[in-house]
Amino acid sequence: MKYLMGIDNGGTFVKAGVVDEEGGLVAVAREPIENQTPKPGFTERDMDALWEQNAKVVKAAVEKSGVNPADIVGVSFSGHGKGLYMVGEDGRPSYPGILSTDTRAWEYPRQWKEDGTAKKVYEKTFQDILACQPVSLLAWIRDHEDGVLERTKYIFSINDYIRFCLTGTADGEYTNFSGANLVNLETAAYDRELLGYFGLEMVYDKLPPLKFSADICGSVTEKAAKETGLIPGTPVMAGMFDVDACGIASGIYDEAPMCMIAGTWSINEYITKAPITNGTVALNSMFCIPGYFLVEESSPTSAGNMQWFIDELLGEKKAQLKAEGKSIYDFTNESVSSIEPGDSNVIFLPFLNGSNEDALARGSFIGLTDFHDRRHMLRAVYEGIVFSHLTHVRRLLANREAPKAIRLAGGAANSPVWVQIFADALQIPIETVACDEQGIMGAAMAAGIGAGIFGSYREAAERLVHVSKKVMPRPEYAAVYERKYGMYRKVIDSLSGVWEALNE
Repeated sequence: MKYLMGIDNGGTFVKAGVVDEEGGLVAVAREPIENQTPKPGFTERDMDALWEQNAKVVKAAVEKSGVNPADIVGVSFSGHGKGLYMVGEDGRPSYPGILSTDTRAWEYPRQWKEDGTAKKVYEKTFQDILACQPVSLLAWIRDHEDGVLERTKYIFSINDYIRFCLTGTADGEYTNFSGANLVNLETAAYDRELLGYFGLEMVYDKLPPLKFSADICGSVTEKAAKETGLIPGTPVMAGMFDVDACGIASGIYDEAPMCMIAGTWSINEYITKAPITNGTVALNSMFCIPGYFLVEESSPTSAGNMQWFIDELLGEKKAQLKAEGKSIYDFTNESVSSIEPGDSNVIFLPFLNGSNEDALARGSFIGLTDFHDRRHMLRAVYEGIVFSHLTHVRRLLANREAPKAIRLAGGAANSPVWVQIFADALQIPIETVACDEQGIMGAAMAAGIGAGIFGSYREAAERLVHVSKKVMPRPEYAAVYERKYGMYRKVIDSLSGVWEALNE
């Protein structure tokens, strides 16, 4: 039996998993990542500590699996998109890592939209410009951090940085860079003119060579082998944006299905042979399957909001339940189930980490009275997150037929109550797959293709992906959720213009 290693760097955890060639998840190790918020709107990471955590979880997964490391024939990655990770001439970080939830550069997309830059950019990338994309962050660093760009040798995504630490080889990969306004989607290459639109011509030579997700990008070095427990010389593949990883690990290998990922980010996607260029969707990028484009609507408005609610408002309850051997998630599901959808009009805007409405929008509860308790607040959080997904999905469906079902991944997929709310609000069947670690599994698929275990992503998906449950929408709740979604939209519209005043 041969084995594959998938490494997944998300918004809150780093994970590593050993996967066998039949798709069995043999062992997983994970650690929470300590994110730093030195100022409002800033979300950073110590890049040295990040590599140490990656090495630690890889080693733990190998040891936990009991597998001979010599039988691990490939390593690959899944990682959050956007953000920025930079390395200097000395091979060390030249600036803290920046996450995709960082909003420090919010003024740049607004400025570029007003002065016509965004329109010129769209003609090359078919993407909106986001504050968390490398182009916005690089412009902010250019204007606010003297000397940083000058001493930077490589501009990386998170996958590229961890791969660089593992192999010593500097490469970029298409799924992440093509979704970052750094690649001309018509030429599939970096574009000096495109960078010039942003005033970033100086970074052209700092962008690493581009690779496809299953391409071999070096091998494990002697130094990294000692830190990770892997064998020196083990092939390392490029990896992919975690949106692609979750998509392919959910069985999205042709144009028929759609996928939603409810994690830190609300990700809503499908793939197509040509990008959508009419301006109705926010992002097109190159998918991990060469020849396909990922059509994506996304924002940091999903289950990360729920984690905040638990950590900040249910901390004592969580500790109590843990001591009793119970789960806080069972408690939240029971709380939400105790309130009928039509019996509460409390609205939650899931904008704690950013928004799909306004770069300065913030999380909010609307409609609370002294009658309401945390059960009503929890239902509002569940529903608000679903409504943010619904906004994205409706934009996507303007360009295609509704799918027969939508595959749901991420933390919300583990909650039967939440999955039912998704089905009822969207009035589309929701399917979940028999794998809780789609990021690891998608990375392992790329590693397996590069190592010759699988002949294609379709073959890998057909062998490894299995639907575990299909939840049907309840027609009797369609009008209830449509009314509540209408209230959600009215609240957002009524707060237009307020956000900037709150951020002065």
